Amino acid sequence: MSDLGHVLVLAGGLSYEREVSLRSGRRVGEVLRAAGIDVETRDTDASLVPAVLADPPDVVFVTLHGGSGEDGAIRSVLELLDLPYVGAGPEACRIAFDKPVAKTMVRSVGVRTPESVVLPKETFHDLGASAVLARIIARLGLPLFVKPSHGGSALGASIVRKADELPAAMVGCFAYGDTALIEQYIEGVEVAVSVIDLGDGPTALPPVEIVADEGVYDYSARYTAGSTEFFAPARLKPEVAEACAQLAVTAHTALGLRDLSRTDLIVDTQGQPHFLEVNVAPGMTETSLLPMAVEAAGQDLGAICQGLLRNALHRAH
Repeated sequence: MSDLGHVLVLAGGLSYEREVSLRSGRRVGEVLRAAGIDVETRDTDASLVPAVLADPPDVVFVTLHGGSGEDGAIRSVLELLDLPYVGAGPEACRIAFDKPVAKTMVRSVGVRTPESVVLPKETFHDLGASAVLARIIARLGLPLFVKPSHGGSALGASIVRKADELPAAMVGCFAYGDTALIEQYIEGVEVAVSVIDLGDGPTALPPVEIVADEGVYDYSARYTAGSTEFFAPARLKPEVAEACAQLAVTAHTALGLRDLSRTDLIVDTQGQPHFLEVNVAPGMTETSLLPMAVEAAGQDLGAICQGLLRNALHRAH
């Protein structure tokens, strides 16, 4: 029997990213079962708490994306149940999940991040949309990138290259959240850097370069096989790749994260990386970036998942 005992993988949930979460949970379950580990996968519905109280797992692997999976809520419940789990604690999750707050935190430790404006839907309507949008463009210029202040998988996100595209971008954003983050769009190479901590401190995996066929790494590009080209490791000069790695580890540390994270960034035409956002529950699907980075590092995803679970168990004892 594995030293990990009974592992519970949480997947699904009720966020817009439910289907992606189910795929992530399935993948983690598969690689753990292949290693002979006793794995159970559960959704986060009304049966969860009674089930784990009746038969508590030894450790939990959270593969919930968006909503309660990344905002700290489910992790707070796991702590109420005295269940060890992989990933950041509730407070760090709440900070990281709020993109404007996360940007402020990483900027305070010297990390570059695009200038931005945060605009709640109520303010947008109450003050007159056209006047507010005109001032945003006057302040930040064009192009812009609009996205919800919470959530992931690029849902509700879009590039604005012309002023008349901004109103529609805002409407699309507000369909997925009540607050919009509008930031300067930096032309460059889109890169994701995963960070893993197996007990010896956070370490960056090789950066993954993202080249979407349509030019935008949106929801479809993320989860439709063949619609995006990936380079792992990224086609960056060694010193630029190292700067990206340092940025991701700095963000991971500044935000108080643990075990694993993925930082999304843009490398501008001068070779300078800029922080965009961080994900506390990186995708584990066949097209997800962390598993690509693990493979590029010559490591095994199953072994990484086991190491993360052992780390969580050690914290509890």
